[in-house]
Parts: sequence; structure tokens; C-alpha cells
Amino acid sequence: MKRIVFSEQARADIRAIPQQIAMQILTAIHRLAETGAGRVKTLQGQGGEKRLRVGDLRVRFTEESGESDDASQSRENEGVLHIHTVRNRKEAYR
Repeated sequence: MKRIVFSEQARADIRAIPQQIAMQILTAIHRLAETGAGRVKTLQGQGGEKRLRVGDLRVRFTEESGESDDASQSRENEGVLHIHTVRNRKEAYR
């Protein structure tokens, strides 16, 4: 499972969303970190940034692979998801 790191902006965005929708977003992020499943698309011209679609909201993030030569840490450190913002689709790409 990938480790999830939220930026301060992403934390503020999630706090501003109604609780039920915020829980859907957190569940989708957790599923993405665990299995890689989700409606993910790579954004053009954004330096490897991707977006996860959850209803009308977009979670913008980058992935960092956790590949290492040490086999004992391979299961523990599979990478990091850096969550940048969580915004409505009308505002997400501005």
C-alpha cells in the first residue's frame, strides 16, 4: 500500500466539503493507495500530475514510486501519493 501525504491546501479543501462527500473522497484515495483502482487520468503539461475523479470533485495528486533494492522493505514502502488539492471540477484546473 502506498503512503498518503496531504498538502495543507488539500486538508483545507477536505475540511470545507460536507462530511459525507469528504468520506467518499477519503475512501477513494485509500482505495487508490491500496489497489491503484479509481478514475485516474494523467494531466497534460502538469509535470506528471494526475487527477482522481470522485463525482463532481477532482483530487489532484502526484505519485512517487518506492522502489528499492532491499527486498525486506519492498512490501512496506511501495511509494507515496502526494495529494495537492481537492476541488470541484469547475475550479480544479485553474
